[in-house]
Parts: sequence; structure tokens; C-alpha cells
Amino acid sequence: LPEVVRRADVVVAAVGRPAMVQGDWIKPGATVIDVGINRVDAPERGEGKTRLVGDVDFERALQVAGAITPVPGGVGPMTIACLLANTLTACCRSNGVPEPEGLTA
Repeated sequence: LPEVVRRADVVVAAVGRPAMVQGDWIKPGATVIDVGINRVDAPERGEGKTRLVGDVDFERALQVAGAITPVPGGVGPMTIACLLANTLTACCRSNGVPEPEGLTA
């Protein structure tokens, strides 16, 4: 897998394993889209505390990538926006109501 990732101009990571994609796997200048959301222990925040991380080792990949999405706050808000738009579209279609203009591309 590392050899495949090293050749990619765009890497989309959605494997469900925290920091699986290592920084040294990233081709210099590549765009990295981290879709993963993983909860890991964060003892520095206190006993029993956790934090969210992606499937990419963000700090190391940041040093190499041309662009990278953070976790949290990266693709998550766009995913939610698309889900809501699709839900509204489905509701309109199933009830014979015109869809709002400009909601979808």
C-alpha cells in the first residue's frame, strides 16, 4: 500500500484506522483528503478523555502534502451538508413538491 500511495497525486483515506496512512507514504505536493473519523484515547486531556483523529498521520503528512483536510473539521461539514441537501431533495420528490433552486449541482 505505501508504494501505491507514494505514486498518487490525490490520496483519499477512508479506512477506519487511526493514522494508518503515514507521512512518508505521501508524494510531495499531493492532495490528501482524510475522510476517517476515529476516537482515540487522549490521556493528556485527563483520565478517560478522547480526541478525534483521521486515517492519516496529520502532523507528518502536513510536512509533505500540498494540501490536506484536517480531522475534525475537514470533510465532515461537507458530508453533513450533502446529507441534508439529499434528504430535502428526497422529501420534495416523494411529496411532489418542487425542489429549492440551487440546492444541488
